[in-house]
Amino acid sequence: MASPSSLFVRKPLAALQAEAERGLLARTLGVRELTALGIGSVIGTGIFVFTGVAASQHAGPALVISMILSAVACALAGLCYAEFAAMVPVAGSAYTYAYATVGELFAWIIGWDLVLEYALATATVAVGWSGYLVSFLRDVGVHIPLALTGAPGTALKAVDGAPVAGIFNLPAAIIVFVVAGLLIRGIKQSAGVNTLLVVLKCTVLMVFIAVGAQYIQADNLTPFIPANEGTFGAFGVSGILRGAGIMFFAYVGFDSVSTAAQEARNPQRDMPRGMLGSLAICTVIYIGVAVVLTGIVPYKQLNVPDPLAVGIDATGVTWLSPFIKISALFGLFSTMIVTMLGQTRVFFSMSRDGLLPGLFSRVHPRFRTPHASTALVACVIALVAGFTPINMLGELTSIGTLLAFVLVSVGIIVLRRTEPNAPRPFHTPLVPWVPIAAAGACLLQMVSLPFDTWIRLLVWLALGFVVYFAYGRSRAAGVRRAAAAAAAASASAS
Repeated sequence: MASPSSLFVRKPLAALQAEAERGLLARTLGVRELTALGIGSVIGTGIFVFTGVAASQHAGPALVISMILSAVACALAGLCYAEFAAMVPVAGSAYTYAYATVGELFAWIIGWDLVLEYALATATVAVGWSGYLVSFLRDVGVHIPLALTGAPGTALKAVDGAPVAGIFNLPAAIIVFVVAGLLIRGIKQSAGVNTLLVVLKCTVLMVFIAVGAQYIQADNLTPFIPANEGTFGAFGVSGILRGAGIMFFAYVGFDSVSTAAQEARNPQRDMPRGMLGSLAICTVIYIGVAVVLTGIVPYKQLNVPDPLAVGIDATGVTWLSPFIKISALFGLFSTMIVTMLGQTRVFFSMSRDGLLPGLFSRVHPRFRTPHASTALVACVIALVAGFTPINMLGELTSIGTLLAFVLVSVGIIVLRRTEPNAPRPFHTPLVPWVPIAAAGACLLQMVSLPFDTWIRLLVWLALGFVVYFAYGRSRAAGVRRAAAAAAAASASAS
């Protein structure tokens, strides 16, 4: 049985750097592909779906402030991520960083949290993709049975206005398997497809901004911060904070770049550029879309699954609506590529450390991708996407990501004390103030999220503790002993 001290055993930086050099995964990604991966994940359901929810229910035109608050929190956390990613260029993202700083127990917590983040993010995006697909097909005269386009308990409206109860979101489940197949085929091919899709959706969004800006009405932006309606999160300052917590989902993904570190050609240089570059580009686009959308449509009318299409319809420029929907379909598809990539790479690292079964680190002999893990993850995500409403998925993804960012930010402070002389190709500036500000900004947004979202997070973490103490802890200790014995034997032979 592992000793209590093993709960806080840290994985040496030298071991992580040696793992990076072994190259079990193909190194095929440059700064362009990494930046595109970040943009591909960030520009997705958040901008195409949640802008309407956050504006109509919480922030009104002040959605712009909500987005800026989320972007600032991400930028601060991104500076912390960049230092870690340059120092420890291996798959696993914040999980790996936690293992190197605060020990195994905290690494497990953050890894288990990332499982929640990436899996639910993929499921959320799949549900958003399904909504745009159903809307687009309806425009061209193709009608999927409504009961097969929504989760149980979801109220759907037929063309004649009659309510229909959802049974299972079939399009969402199908697209998850399509993405999984592409990822199994190979990361280079997936990244190439993603780059093309990123160019397409960024172009369409910029066209939306340019066209919509001509139809902005000042009345729609007044009052800029609607008065609070008597409850926390219903407009006013608290509404801006709740909107920031919800719109944080829109930025989920720039950290996904760090999960591909072991597949980057020059991770020390390109990882920081990929993460911070994708975040900067997406923030500019988001602010433009938010201003235009709330300026051309009264914010109360934006509680719809396709707010950007509603915005274009309000301008009368109807020819652009199909392009918006097609862009959303391709854009959301590219987002799923990145979030499922992150999910499987976190599993890969946890399995290599012994905390999860070896199945999750099994690499395909030809494609050199974790094929078994990807297939299993796809089955679970497809079921979640088919049976769970999008609002619940989005809030859980946001709180899981925010928790990961808090732990990474704290980890930078710890690592500066425990490994002060370690090589740092990229330095987080103004330590400890930037990490403290990052953790504080993320905690503020976590507090703004609904109480039941916190309950679901705590239940998930409790389940994780059961798995860790029943299986992962003892197996990880065995892996460490085996590695120590192999190192001793190698030293004796030399």
